[in-house]
Amino acid sequence: MPGIHPHLLRSIPLFELLDDDELKALADQLDQENYLAGQTVFKQSDPGGKMYIVQSGEVELFVTDRSKDKVILEVVKPGEMFGELSLFDQQPRSASARAIKQTLLVAVDRHDLEMLFSRHQDAIFNIMTIFSRRIRETDLLLQERVVARNVNEELAARPTFSQRLADFFSRIAGDMRFVYFSVIWFGTWITWNLGLIPGLEPFDPFPFGLLTMIVSLEAIFLATFVMISQNRQAEREKVRNDIEYEVNVQAELGIRDLKERVDDLQELLVNHLSRMNENIDRIQTAPRRGLPDDRSS
Repeated sequence: MPGIHPHLLRSIPLFELLDDDELKALADQLDQENYLAGQTVFKQSDPGGKMYIVQSGEVELFVTDRSKDKVILEVVKPGEMFGELSLFDQQPRSASARAIKQTLLVAVDRHDLEMLFSRHQDAIFNIMTIFSRRIRETDLLLQERVVARNVNEELAARPTFSQRLADFFSRIAGDMRFVYFSVIWFGTWITWNLGLIPGLEPFDPFPFGLLTMIVSLEAIFLATFVMISQNRQAEREKVRNDIEYEVNVQAELGIRDLKERVDDLQELLVNHLSRMNENIDRIQTAPRRGLPDDRSS
């Protein structure tokens, strides 16, 4: 495995204040870790204690939200570092890290940083700058991220008095009990005003002008209330359609990500099989040593 060149540490803002001798001393005590494509470096909630510098390859940092969706925070490239948060606060990992390709990492533990900070206190400001950049990038990601929404929560704002009134009368008009009440009311009204009930004088004789006016006004108001409720229902459907579209987009992105992982895994297996075949061919074609000659003397 190749050694850690001090020039790699020089490219890291955290170590740029060290002189050549200090860089060389630090490089000698750091460890290297090799990861295959698709291999996990650490998982969310794992114990911390180390931060890493990417010497070669790429590492994907991501978290899993409450809906079990994968949220990619950053892709760390050569010369950049990650995992520094849990190194300082001694808390479990706040994100997961996975090697995208064949990756060589330089591991830095707490003792290494204590030696650095004891010699160069200004390096603390460099690590604070990195923290600030990560926080800003995470905030921007959360602001732009498409997440699932609940249509009921989207329309949970308090409706106006007219909307509540429209919903109330729409519920009444849409109930079968309202139909029964109307039949009984109209039947009683017509029977009374036709003089079919002994002892009751008609107050709205045929053709029932008062009843006609009341029914017309009732129909106008009910139609208005129903139209208002339909408009609100159309707003709900629009929000529901938007949410369904966002869900479809997330599903498509998830399928694409899964396909890319399968392709990476297939490429990784093909490379490993190719290497195994090369090793087998090399062993078979190598000259046999220490075996007696089969030819007769």
